[in-house]
Amino acid sequence: MGTGVKEGVVRLRDDAEPVLPAHVSSKSDHRQVLSSLLSGALAGALAKTAVAPLDRTKIIFQVSSKRFSAKEAFRLLYFTYLHEGFLSLWRGNSATMVRVVPYAAIQFSAHEEYKRLLGSYYGFRGEALPPWPRLLAGALAGTTAASLTYPLDLVRARMAVTPKEMYSNIFHVFIRISREEGLKTLYHGFVPTVLGVIPYAGLSFFTYETLKSLHREYSGRPQPYPFERMIFGACAGLIGQSASYPLDVVRRRMQTAGVTGHQRTSIVRTMRTIVREEGVVRGLYKGLSMNWLKGPIAVGISFTTFDLMQILLRHLQS
Repeated sequence: MGTGVKEGVVRLRDDAEPVLPAHVSSKSDHRQVLSSLLSGALAGALAKTAVAPLDRTKIIFQVSSKRFSAKEAFRLLYFTYLHEGFLSLWRGNSATMVRVVPYAAIQFSAHEEYKRLLGSYYGFRGEALPPWPRLLAGALAGTTAASLTYPLDLVRARMAVTPKEMYSNIFHVFIRISREEGLKTLYHGFVPTVLGVIPYAGLSFFTYETLKSLHREYSGRPQPYPFERMIFGACAGLIGQSASYPLDVVRRRMQTAGVTGHQRTSIVRTMRTIVREEGVVRGLYKGLSMNWLKGPIAVGISFTTFDLMQILLRHLQS
């Protein structure tokens, strides 16, 4: 019986949105959202766990007035291992997982949805987005995720810079902050976080998607190999984190002001204090070299895991 619909197999690019019949679209959209949430959660968990010791070390230097150097950073890692044990290098990682799993799930899922919405709005439905909407989709995704999970980021920073005796677990941090500093403290540092995540997420997603698009155009292969995805993700992380790093230092100072002895002030005053006491480069870019090591690794793992999980889930669903 003729249905007027031609059956066949259509090969889609991995960043393209399939155009489906109306009766299939709703069910497919729900599956895509769920697969994006699952893939994003796994991607974030693997990436952050892999670099947790380096991330904790970076935060400790960011919130102190100590001068950063690679030698001092690795000395801190070594002494932490000697005096507190190997697993102490991952102190605060449980809080990181509580934050990063929903954060990454929301960010990746929101990015897919924003790509679809912007593609439809700009008339690029079923095609790769042009540069500016691609950048906007990443920035909106990062802002959405940061807004919904921010208190967990503050808790994680507090656990990373305090001894075990001060906070026994994640819930203890919430209880002590609410009792001793007030609930509004849970959003202290939120503004620099959002201001930083806009260029970070925007440039990260933009760079990764652009490199995949260029690879597809010049290699003739529809999909990059996993190691190529890792390289694209590493480049994306390097660019994104370098652009937003000073605001990352400012937000960490504001998040941990209650436990490090720093005065709780505004973004501008915090930045001025850092510059006055430590200088522009040594203060606002403290730990950047550590970020250049951990950032590309984490973002490379994250983007690669997400893409491969998406491909796997598509195969399983079909």
